[in-house]
Amino acid sequence: MNNSKKIKSALISVFSKEGLAPIVKKLHEQNVKIYSTGGTEKFINDLGIDVIAVENITDYPSILGGRVKTLHPKVFGGILNRQDNESDVAEMEKFNIPQLDAVIVDLYPFEKTVASGASEEDIIEKIDIGGISLIRAAAKNFKDTICVSSVDDYAEFLELISANDGEISLKDRKRFAAKSFNVSSNYDTAIFNYFNSEENLPAFKISETKGQELRYGENPHQKGFFFGDFDEMFTKLHGKELSYNNLLDVDAAVNLMNEFKGEAPTFAILKHNNACGIAQRDTVKEAYLDALAGDPVSAFGGILISNAEIDEATANEIHSLFCEVVIAPSYSKQAQEILEGKKNRILLIQKEIELPSTTVRTCLNGVLVQDKDNITDTADILTHSTNNKPSSSELEDLLFASKICKHTKSNTIVLAKGKQLCASGTGQTSRVDALRQAIDKAKSFNFELEGAVMASDAFFPFPDCVEIADNAGITAVIQPGGSIKDQLSIDYCNEHNMAMVFTGTRHFKH
Repeated sequence: MNNSKKIKSALISVFSKEGLAPIVKKLHEQNVKIYSTGGTEKFINDLGIDVIAVENITDYPSILGGRVKTLHPKVFGGILNRQDNESDVAEMEKFNIPQLDAVIVDLYPFEKTVASGASEEDIIEKIDIGGISLIRAAAKNFKDTICVSSVDDYAEFLELISANDGEISLKDRKRFAAKSFNVSSNYDTAIFNYFNSEENLPAFKISETKGQELRYGENPHQKGFFFGDFDEMFTKLHGKELSYNNLLDVDAAVNLMNEFKGEAPTFAILKHNNACGIAQRDTVKEAYLDALAGDPVSAFGGILISNAEIDEATANEIHSLFCEVVIAPSYSKQAQEILEGKKNRILLIQKEIELPSTTVRTCLNGVLVQDKDNITDTADILTHSTNNKPSSSELEDLLFASKICKHTKSNTIVLAKGKQLCASGTGQTSRVDALRQAIDKAKSFNFELEGAVMASDAFFPFPDCVEIADNAGITAVIQPGGSIKDQLSIDYCNEHNMAMVFTGTRHFKH
C-alpha cells in the first residue's frame, strides 16, 4: 500500500519569513494552491506568486487587531478532515471546505520576547493562538496533512518536496507531527513558567528543545544526553567532544569560579566535581602554579578554570599537564596556539549569561527542585564567637576557604593558607574523618599548616574537630554554628587562643 500523498494545497502563516521564499517558489512550481494570511500573504504576493487570502475561504476579515484570522471551521475543517471517512468528505463538499494538505507555521517568538525584557503587554501579545491551534490540528491529522511547525524545519521540508515532487510519505508526515508537538509543548511550557513565576503553582515543567547524544553517560554501558544550549554559554575553540563527566565537571568549575568573579586572578583545578587545587595571586601564572601545587597528582586529567585571561606564560605551564578541559573568559593569541598543541584538549571561552536560579535532579519516581545556594559568606555577616578575633589575613583566608567549602561535596572540611587551598576532606560520612583526610593530604604535599585556617560546611556537634585542627597548627575556623553544643567548641578555642567565626549559613552539597 502506497502511503505517500502529494501536496496539492497548503496554508502558510508564519512569523519568520527567513528561508520561506524557496519553499513558496517550489510549491508554486508544483502547482500547489497556496492560502495565507496577513504579512505572509503580502510576502508571497511580493514574490509574484498567486495566493488565496484565508478571508476568501471564511468570508470573515482578520479581526480584533489580527488576534483572530484562521480560527474558523472552514480552515480547521480543511486540516482535520479524514479523507478516508465518507461522512467527513461529504461535509467538506456540503460546506464548501477546501482540503489543506500542508500547514506551514512559525509561532510568535514568545521566549525571545520574555528574554528581551519587554513589557507584559508585549509579552502577552506574543502568545500565539491561531498558530498553535493550526500546529496541533495539522499534527493530529498527520495521516492526511503534513505540518511544518518552525523556521528550523523549512530547509528539511524544502528538501522533501524537491526530492519527491511534492510526494510526502506517511513516515515523514508522522515524523513532522512529532516535531510539531515538540514545538507546541515547549511553547506552552514557556508560557506556563512565565505566568507561574508569580503564581507559584505546585507544578514542575521543564522543556529543552536543543539536545545532543553523548558518547555515553558516566560509564560506557550507560546512554547519555545533554539538553541545553551549550553554545549560548561557551565558545568552543578546540578539542574533542565533551563527555557526560566533562559536562558535570565544567558545571562544578563554573559554579565555583563564579564565587571569584571580579576578584584578583584566581585559578582552580577540579576533579570529580571537587576542587583539588585553587589559588588567588597577582598573576594568572602564579595562581595556576599554586593551584597545581595543591594536588599535582589529582590534577592529571582534571578541569582547569581561570577568572582572568590566560596568557602565554600560563599556557606554557599548563601545556605540560594532561588536562581534559581549560575554561577562561579569554586567551591571548599565543596562549591559544600553545594550548591547541594537544589535539584532544578542550578549550572553552566562558560567556557572560544568567544561569538558572534553581537546581533539578531526579529522585525516586520524581524530581527534586530547589533554589540554588546563592549565599556567599562575607565579612559583614560573620559572628565573632571567640575571645580571639581573626587577623585581617586570617579573615581573608577564612572567606576564601568558605567559598571553596560551599562547592565541595559534604561532609567536607577545607584547609587554606595565603589564599591557597592546602587540602580538602570531601564526601566523608564523618566530619572528623573529613578533617583527618584533609590534614593527611596537606602533609603529603608538604604544606605547613601552622597558621592555616579551616572551613566546615556544617556545624561541629562536638569540640573534637577544633581540637584536631589546633593540634595540626590551624589558628582560625569558619563554620555555620547552630549546634546545641556550640559552646564546647567555643570554649576550646578560647582556651587555646584560636579564632572562630560563625556564618549562620550551612552549605551542604550532596
